[in-house]
Amino acid sequence: MEDSIEILYNREWRHRWLVILALVLVLIIASFFALNSGSIHLSVSDVIRALCSSSEVSTQTKMVVLDLRRPRILLAILTGASLAVAGTVMQALMRNPLVSPFTLGMSSAASFGAACAIVMSSLPLIALSVLQFQDIFIVLFAFLFGIGSIFIIYALSLRRGSTSATLILGGVVIGYIFQAGLMVLQYTSNNEKLRQITLWLMGGMWGANWSAIYIVTPIVLICIAYLLYKAWDFNALLAGDEVAQNAGVEIKKIRIRGLFFCTLASSACLAFTGIIGFIGLIGPHIGRLIIGQDNRYLIPCSALLGAVILLISDTIGRTIIEPVEIPVGVIMYLLGGIFFMYLLMSRENQIFT
Repeated sequence: MEDSIEILYNREWRHRWLVILALVLVLIIASFFALNSGSIHLSVSDVIRALCSSSEVSTQTKMVVLDLRRPRILLAILTGASLAVAGTVMQALMRNPLVSPFTLGMSSAASFGAACAIVMSSLPLIALSVLQFQDIFIVLFAFLFGIGSIFIIYALSLRRGSTSATLILGGVVIGYIFQAGLMVLQYTSNNEKLRQITLWLMGGMWGANWSAIYIVTPIVLICIAYLLYKAWDFNALLAGDEVAQNAGVEIKKIRIRGLFFCTLASSACLAFTGIIGFIGLIGPHIGRLIIGQDNRYLIPCSALLGAVILLISDTIGRTIIEPVEIPVGVIMYLLGGIFFMYLLMSRENQIFT
């Protein structure tokens, strides 16, 4: 009996790691395809030479590959990974399969904070003091508004009689409130700031540059590492608060810290990309179908799925009707809307019980 259990465990362990390794391979292939795709068509050999900084390729090719496409690909990977991991952990913390940064209104709140920072940075008294640190200023405001919206939802979840429907409807309401704030900022901004805010609303990788990558990368990696470190605690929470408490999990602390790191990673990326929805739903749910509920494997699997989905969507958006570019946020609305309807109609999820 023990031998059969060990065989099943080893088989499941190998399956999970094979899935993760396969997703790593898919991400590498998708990244290379994204480097090779765009309004300026490059051969595979030119891309490889540019990545190796070979003198055999032109300066223009190096600029396109290294300074334009590579930071954009990295930002898409970091954003997809952070949003998918945030969705995975939030769903475990609140035991709700429809919870994500987008459905809880955090994306709208973070984008509103970023838009406020953009508008404020143009004011004479503030512009001089934040000009050199504008990107950090934007990330800080995005995080503060994002964490504020999440803790409002968390407070709602602590009320007696709160249900899954209450949390989702609360997130929708918060999203609408911050959308109204974004409209006010649009209405009162000058043409230059209006264009920046409009791009934020659509969601895209236009803010990709090496400065953004240097800011976002350590934040996302540290947050995901912490959340992965706490995967056992998240597994315990899935069994219920009483079981988790008996297992030695400090429930309130793990929920607050988990929400804090989820919001920090997500808002740091959203400060540069704007509103990008549904990655936090699609990634975790597909991950559970192919790898199971164990967060030790589900978190890296969701991160890779989110990165692959967003990278492929962004590549499609900038190549399908080139040279015109479709914002990746629009593509994710289409994919997410279809997936969201699937979740609502799925009897297996029992989302409102």
